[in-house]
Amino acid sequence: MSEPTVADTRRLNSKPQDLTDAYGPPSNFLEIDVYDPQTVGVGRNRFTTYEVRMRTNLPIFKTKDTCVRRRYSDFEWLKNELERDSKIVVPPLPGKALKRQLPFRGDEGIFEDSFIEERRVGLEQFINRIAGHPLAQNERCLHMFLQDESIDRNYIPGKV
Repeated sequence: MSEPTVADTRRLNSKPQDLTDAYGPPSNFLEIDVYDPQTVGVGRNRFTTYEVRMRTNLPIFKTKDTCVRRRYSDFEWLKNELERDSKIVVPPLPGKALKRQLPFRGDEGIFEDSFIEERRVGLEQFINRIAGHPLAQNERCLHMFLQDESIDRNYIPGKV
């Protein structure tokens, strides 16, 4: 009769972490912040823009530190482009808040500070989830959204 096999439970010999490893720059990082909302325009031409800042050391991105200004419709454009041309499941955007756009409200509607902040947080979560996806990182529309000053809506979809 053969002896029963016992699982090897010895710890792997890993090298001890030194200060350079612990406090040095991460090997790969991608940080995207959505901040500094600004409402511009008057009446029906009024809208809010957000600063979108990306910092990365991923080789797929040609520029490592960018800052662009985007509005909600630009985020919608990106979502639609990714749904049309890529194989990834695209997360939802924060809602359009249609009730807040009705006339004769007693408040500022979609231009109220609390709503703008809630939307900013939702947009930041949305763009970080998309940009963190390895397949989305190859999409030309994501690179244009994060790195180009203006979005060319007539671009030819494809991979970077």
